Amino acid sequence: MFSLAGKVALVTGAGSGIGQAIALAFSRAGAQVWVVDRDAAAGEATVASIRAAGGASDFAALDVASETHALALAGRLPPLDLLVNNAGIGHVGNLLATHASDLDRLHAVNVRGPFNLCKAFVPAMLERGRGSVINLASIGGIVAVRDRLAYTVTKHAVVGLTRALALDHSHTGVRFNAICPGRVETPFVRARIAEYPDPEKAYRDMASTQLTGRMARPEEIAAAAVYLASDEAAMVTGSCHLVDGGWSAGK
Repeated sequence: MFSLAGKVALVTGAGSGIGQAIALAFSRAGAQVWVVDRDAAAGEATVASIRAAGGASDFAALDVASETHALALAGRLPPLDLLVNNAGIGHVGNLLATHASDLDRLHAVNVRGPFNLCKAFVPAMLERGRGSVINLASIGGIVAVRDRLAYTVTKHAVVGLTRALALDHSHTGVRFNAICPGRVETPFVRARIAEYPDPEKAYRDMASTQLTGRMARPEEIAAAAVYLASDEAAMVTGSCHLVDGGWSAGK
């Protein structure tokens, strides 16, 4: 079950964290994986890990906020079976602490990024009559997260984008789904926690929003991506797949 053998995948933001975990999981499931990241060293390291395990992978540098760059990349790559729009950025602050430039910066990456990659790669999927697109949203795309105004706004937009794509392109063989993680213990999150005066308390406070009492591991998000990318998920489109440790169920 959940084999991706023979499929060509592209994962943005695959140099670390969730994106890296998805790229590795896709390769283990049999896919050829294009690793895309702004950080060439990090992206090449992911490629090296995949190849060391016997997988097929290549790296491509890309700023997802650039439609021109996304279209150029699509012109160089083979047609995709799987597209994972994982690259994203965050911001801390409520209305009073958020500037218009902050919202614009997050929108460019978190919303325009998936839009740009879909514009570049989905037309070929539609022509072939098959494909799976997975957008990484967030629990912040389902419920509001305190002091994360810009992030919440953009992740709600990712959920809306996913549903609109699924509706507009139903009956085409191309599926569009979102994964909405809660808090995930990535290298970036661990580095931010380490900056708190009491890192252990900061971790407990963040983990306490989830009924499991801990943060998710990147590999647990990747497992959901493998399922959504697989043929076993043929009846799943327009969905928001929660991997939030029960956060959305309430406190």
